[in-house]
Amino acid sequence: MSFVFQESSYNAKAKPERDKLLGFIPWFRPSSAKGYSQALEKTWEDYQDETGNRFARRDNFSDSADFIGWYASKGYFQGFEKQDARSLYLAYHEGYTGFRNKTYRKKQWLIKVADRVQAKSQIYQQQYWGCAKELKKKRFIFF
Repeated sequence: MSFVFQESSYNAKAKPERDKLLGFIPWFRPSSAKGYSQALEKTWEDYQDETGNRFARRDNFSDSADFIGWYASKGYFQGFEKQDARSLYLAYHEGYTGFRNKTYRKKQWLIKVADRVQAKSQIYQQQYWGCAKELKKKRFIFF
């Protein structure tokens, strides 16, 4: 959830801001990222291929959340801790190869963003644990 908050502020139609030609004319976008997860086109296609979810859309919250989980699960197999949102976000932003090469070290702004993602993750986790029992209660007689 903290990734979605950071990447799109929960805006299904989010896209990177356009570059400016001559400082004021809207030009091309710097990447193919879009949707809740700001997933790049190629990475999204990899997700669709690996999961078989060919109809997944980047502007669908459930699909985007599943994508982030899919991407993070690759980190778990590389030794990342599930609760380490900071490192997982750095890898999400830079790619796992970029993370291993520590490309983020030259981007102090990104390290600050990753710290905010970690803090937001901890807030969400505390909120969840505060109402976990209530969420697990059966709400309907038929289910």
